[in-house]
Amino acid sequence: MEQRRLGRIGHMSSVLIYGGAALASVSQEVADRSIELALEADINHFDTAAGYGDSELLLGARMHQIRDRIFLATKTGDRTASGAHDSIQRSLERLRVDRVDLIQLHAVGDHEDLDRATGTGGALEGALRAKDEGLVGAIGITGHGMRAPATHLEALRRFPFDTVLTPFNYRLSLEPAYVRDFEALVAEIEAQDAGLMLLKAVARNLWRVGERPRHTTWYEPLDEQWAIDAAVAFDLSQREVTGLCTPGDVNLLPMLIEAERRTGAVSADAAASELARVPDQEPPFMRVEGRVVPDWLEPLLPKA
Repeated sequence: MEQRRLGRIGHMSSVLIYGGAALASVSQEVADRSIELALEADINHFDTAAGYGDSELLLGARMHQIRDRIFLATKTGDRTASGAHDSIQRSLERLRVDRVDLIQLHAVGDHEDLDRATGTGGALEGALRAKDEGLVGAIGITGHGMRAPATHLEALRRFPFDTVLTPFNYRLSLEPAYVRDFEALVAEIEAQDAGLMLLKAVARNLWRVGERPRHTTWYEPLDEQWAIDAAVAFDLSQREVTGLCTPGDVNLLPMLIEAERRTGAVSADAAASELARVPDQEPPFMRVEGRVVPDWLEPLLPKA
């Protein structure tokens, strides 16, 4: 699998980053199979979070076998210094490690939340304390929502985060304001030599009202191989990007691995042309009639 440099951290990360949200509510047996598939495909960067159900516990059960093979990242959703520091310590216990390579402030998607996380007594202070204590190697920030790139740009102006994990996909690339913010974020990331990672590469829309979700993702994903091929190629055509997080469903992982193997044969233009054929695409952060919005997502949506 192709590897790219994770900014000034210097780690050569696989362009597919294992999305630990897929392990939120599976058995250890299912988790073990998924982890092994990822390792066999040369995925060497694993990303999880304190808020991803049992993900840290399930990864922790395998950590004695895989720790020296992977770059390990987790996240804290707490917004106070003490809360974040305590969360990091719990994550280390759950993961059965003494240290993680990257701690990320989780789901910071607007300026108000950024103020809480980076202000006096905020989560950033707790992460810095953990870094001083040798519990974490680097500090990053993540977020959802249409304001995520602009928020993450402001975050980099306040503190030199080592990494940014922000949403980007073909459908979002059709939103002029979003693209403007994303391009400004990319320019600042390159200026600071931070690492840029993407999420929601294969998001198609929110789930339809009354429809039983076919996957464990909170959004409706692309789930045909040709469309996933195009989506992965489209995001990885952004050469300033280290990689993209795989979606929150273990059953989609093999399709993304297969798609990555073909990225070299698919140009950005060809990928966009393929994705333009997919009906019913919307940013997963937008209210759409007849589609379900998860309660936790509501604060991140544009105001009516």
